[in-house]
Amino acid sequence: MSIKHKIQIICIIALVGILGVLYWLNIIPHFKYQDEDFGITTYKSQVDYDNDGIDDQTDILQGVKAYISTNPKYKSKYYGTGYPDDEYGVCTDVVAQGLLNAGYDLMTLVNEHVLAHGELYEIEKPDINIDFRRVRNLLVYFEDTAIRLTTDVSQIEEWQAGDIVVFEGHVGIVSSNRNRKGIPYIIHHASPQQLRYEEDILENRKDEILGHYRVS
Repeated sequence: MSIKHKIQIICIIALVGILGVLYWLNIIPHFKYQDEDFGITTYKSQVDYDNDGIDDQTDILQGVKAYISTNPKYKSKYYGTGYPDDEYGVCTDVVAQGLLNAGYDLMTLVNEHVLAHGELYEIEKPDINIDFRRVRNLLVYFEDTAIRLTTDVSQIEEWQAGDIVVFEGHVGIVSSNRNRKGIPYIIHHASPQQLRYEEDILENRKDEILGHYRVS
């Protein structure tokens, strides 16, 4: 084999490797599938908390989509309003906005839970404006109040759009889109460098999953 051919083979292998890394990092978009592609029945909640004619599970997902459509920029800030009132936000705001669309005021709900069950939290002085925007507090809140579901990503039918997933130091909402294995995408906001709000990250971060929850 000539040196020229060897160089060409090395270049092809390097290119394939680079493309693989870019795909793994979600820089190259992944193809999206739907529930029906895997024979999965889409979950609809029996609860319509805000009485708007839309079930909670659908309401949450619609709220999340509406929120990310505003293209919030990632920055950790304190707001006297609790909910961010500008163009910035963090991962917990994705969840809070989704729940708010279904009528669940997470700021008030977490504050009430902290005051009633302070022993569950590591909070010296409760602050309604920030406590609901901390992942560690949401983990405690959902663990105690929401429906607990599997953390096994291979049980794809158990992962439904509108569910909440808590990772180590991060949180997001399950999307209605799935990858080729049927594992759902996650709608989240992780950093200023994130290219898309909806990403195929669940399987890559399966060892970081602390909890998977459904509100109703």
